[in-house]
Amino acid sequence: MVRLPATVHGKGDHGFVPELISIARATGVSGYLGDGSNHWPAVHRYDAARLFTAALQQAPAGARFHGVAEEGVLLRDIAEVIGRHLRLRVRAIAPEDAAGHFGWLAGFLAASVVASSVLTQKQLGWHPGEIELIPDLDEGHYFQDR
Repeated sequence: MVRLPATVHGKGDHGFVPELISIARATGVSGYLGDGSNHWPAVHRYDAARLFTAALQQAPAGARFHGVAEEGVLLRDIAEVIGRHLRLRVRAIAPEDAAGHFGWLAGFLAASVVASSVLTQKQLGWHPGEIELIPDLDEGHYFQDR
């Protein structure tokens, strides 16, 4: 089993990051929760695909692997890139205002998630090598009209 305790990013992403961008566009603010020190792991979709392939080809039944390239990207850093690209103010959202601002994502953003793929890399010889999340965001494809 391959676990993806991370945001899976890359062109065509329709998950976590696009939802944050949508919220920023709707509210006019690129927000982060509290002091922004919460972490979120990340993996590029091509790295995740290579991991699934390696697991299918090499793993014994019942084995578990983590698909993580970056152990924990600061949510404040993600909000800052979004704010810069959308030319929006970046600011902290108080925990008591999180549900109103982030909607269903508020509970996820309240967690600080750090995950590792060290054992996965050792066991399968899988090594993520694609672009990391912040540089991927900076490429701009996330901000083009869809």
